[in-house]
Amino acid sequence: MTVIDSPLPDKEREIAGNALQATLVDLLDLSLVAKQAHWNLYGPRFRSIHLQLDEVVTTTREYADTVAERAAALGVSPDGRAATIAATSGVPAFSPGWTKDVDAVEALVRIFSGVVERVRQRIEQTGPADPVTQDLLIGLTAELEKQSWMFQAESRA
Repeated sequence: MTVIDSPLPDKEREIAGNALQATLVDLLDLSLVAKQAHWNLYGPRFRSIHLQLDEVVTTTREYADTVAERAAALGVSPDGRAATIAATSGVPAFSPGWTKDVDAVEALVRIFSGVVERVRQRIEQTGPADPVTQDLLIGLTAELEKQSWMFQAESRA
């Protein structure tokens, strides 16, 4: 059931809605991973990485809201519940406990690589169905790739 009339035909709404939901889950999980790393980080580069992780949290939460609101505008109910994130996220688990700065950076490099790859696939899927959703995902990918670059540069230090 939808309470919002979609501007898209059903098939296109389903394609865009699936891409948006999967992206929402990845973004919410990435924000949680970044916060977990932020709280448990230690090492000589603590401060710079700690602050960088805060940037990731801010960016992913802002984009998660934009993605969820796009889904709602299409008549697709966004689902950001913890159980949904745990069951459907493509983001790899982050180790519990204290995390050395270099290990956190390496984990974030791997995580960003996977998230970017999945969002790029969704860009391809949504193009013919909904260029507006595709445009949102393109802008998100640019920001994710920027964050990825920053962690890669940090990992080569």
